[in-house]
Amino acid sequence: MKMKKILAAGVLCCMGVNLLCACGKQQMSASDKVHVGVACYNQNDTFISELITSFREQLNGYEREDLETRVLIRDAAGSQRTQNDQVEELINAGCNVLCVNLVDRTNTSEIIDLARENDIPIIFFNREPVAEDLRQWDKFYYVGAYTKQPGVMQGEMAADLIRENSQIDRNKDGKIQYVVLEGEPGHQDAIVRTESAVDTLKNNGIELEKLSYGIANWNRAQAQNRMEQMIGQYKNKIELVLANNDDMALGAIDAYKKLGYTEANFPVFFGIDGTDVGLKAVMDSELAGTVYNDKEGQAGAMAKLAVALVSGEGMEDIEFEDDKYIYMSYFKITSDNVSSYVDEEK
Repeated sequence: MKMKKILAAGVLCCMGVNLLCACGKQQMSASDKVHVGVACYNQNDTFISELITSFREQLNGYEREDLETRVLIRDAAGSQRTQNDQVEELINAGCNVLCVNLVDRTNTSEIIDLARENDIPIIFFNREPVAEDLRQWDKFYYVGAYTKQPGVMQGEMAADLIRENSQIDRNKDGKIQYVVLEGEPGHQDAIVRTESAVDTLKNNGIELEKLSYGIANWNRAQAQNRMEQMIGQYKNKIELVLANNDDMALGAIDAYKKLGYTEANFPVFFGIDGTDVGLKAVMDSELAGTVYNDKEGQAGAMAKLAVALVSGEGMEDIEFEDDKYIYMSYFKITSDNVSSYVDEEK
């Protein structure tokens, strides 16, 4: 009999604990849980990887006793079909806000429909959707950087260096023979970065002769391959390499090293993004310059917006352009100021 009483007391105790736990869970409402689903086009992209790392860290900074944060990340590896499925998976996993780095900025219909059907806001980032798509719902936003600015800044840095250093024009013909390493074919950022860099050089009085260009899909290994092909065709004629991002600029340097060229026979190289490896290359005088894409600022804006969208608090403190856009400025990075950016990164 005594044993039965002990067992009964134990059962009641367990039931009480379970009830207390259940009550505790019920006290945390949906607005107290910021569960973010991040869908990126390709996590092998160095800049995207660093941006997501910063986002996760900054979102964690909002964690407190009455606010739970969680991040689930999915990598589409360059497939829009995969990304569409992953967005649905993230919604089914309980994410109540999405951060989407589109594979194809012109193909958003399925993701948009999923978000509206499930009443899940989306913060698009880095790859800006078509404006008409962003206006389809009041819970769509974009966080990124000004599209034309990095190309202009890259062109200005290159023009300044060419004016300062007559040795860049190695054949002394009064023109700078250059090649371009571009991101994806038809990609808005790649097109604008290339056009604005070249136009800026010309507007600064630099006479140019375009030798060739290579599509390298933002990838270092692909850029090395494309650059080896161009070196094989033009040998020492190339005086300037303009790359749409740091990884491709570094791939071009890899090509020269692999083919046994000495630094005295290198052209000058410029990148964009200011990734960790890009900044180190400027420190080491391998890159003549890069343009810093403020990943910390963008990640911070995404985290703040995600929390505001879920909690319903703080939207009034966020500065938008046209009610939907948050843009960060780029910064020129050369050997003169790179050390301060490396210190900040650390």
